[in-house]
Amino acid sequence: MKKSKVFLITLTTLSLFFSCQKEANNDLESPQSITDQKLVNPEEAYPNRTGEVHSLYYGEQNVKVQAIDDTYVLGGDILFSKEDLKQNPEQVGAPSLTETADRSVGRTGRRWTNNTVYYTIDRNLVNQRRVTDAIAHWERNTALRFVQRTNQRDYIRFVTGSGCSSFVGKRGGRQDINLAPGCSTGNTIHEIGHAVGLWHEQSRVDRDNVVTINFDNIVERARGNFLTYAQQRQDGAEYTRNLDLGSIMMYGSFFFSANGEPTIVRKNGSTFNVQRDGLSAGDIQGINQMYPGSSNSDICDGVSAYVSGRSYPIGARVTFRGFLFERVSGGWDRLGQCG
Repeated sequence: MKKSKVFLITLTTLSLFFSCQKEANNDLESPQSITDQKLVNPEEAYPNRTGEVHSLYYGEQNVKVQAIDDTYVLGGDILFSKEDLKQNPEQVGAPSLTETADRSVGRTGRRWTNNTVYYTIDRNLVNQRRVTDAIAHWERNTALRFVQRTNQRDYIRFVTGSGCSSFVGKRGGRQDINLAPGCSTGNTIHEIGHAVGLWHEQSRVDRDNVVTINFDNIVERARGNFLTYAQQRQDGAEYTRNLDLGSIMMYGSFFFSANGEPTIVRKNGSTFNVQRDGLSAGDIQGINQMYPGSSNSDICDGVSAYVSGRSYPIGARVTFRGFLFERVSGGWDRLGQCG
């Protein structure tokens, strides 16, 4: 009898457990309320600050940035130093990317060699666990590895900032990921995305097939954040086939709203969930193309040969005379031999 009671209690407990699990999963899949969507804030380097707008060039790509303090800011949280951008396009005689096959989320800046990102955490940064948790998330889901710096020249420093911000791709030397106390683990995952080469998802050239941008609802200082890469005269090449509303690099429906009304909606006028929980399946697919695992033994697999007379954006890769090269500011980096 005792045994039967214990068995029944156990069954009841398990039933309640799975019922709760089902409810939790349903909650995760259910649409966010408008209130919840508005509670998610965009990443910004200098919250609520506006700088003078400049039209400059990153390599051969035109970018419209705001000058704030000693940096240029693009898209709210993407940083450039004054040395990164030029008054005129940089001509080095290489082509824009013309591949139309599957590319992935975002677009790349300069990539980290051997899938390895060196980093340090400033000792004065509060809540350092958000950094270690974000790094663990990237390592669980991608082939990237984050190694604490000893004496490496190129590395990321996680440091306290006035907001959440990062440079795009490997710049060379020390580059900061700035985290204000309010920047979450999800914000940190987002900023690491920039540091390894991702840009914002909502600026894809094909985004108007999926969403509508309500420019009248956007605060004036942030309207440039919502231009497509083509509108910014950049190359417009993307990685995944379609806009990924679930990407951790995607703006939310109410980001940078001037009046409490949505700034981005689906084509049917409805808002959508924004997430800063982790990398989406599309994010992971794209990163795996940018940073393939060790199963791909030839570093030149899938990379097109250099074509004379075209112009490459910074971060583009080509093969030339048996070697893999990457377009960087000022020319080309030879990354290694094919095969």
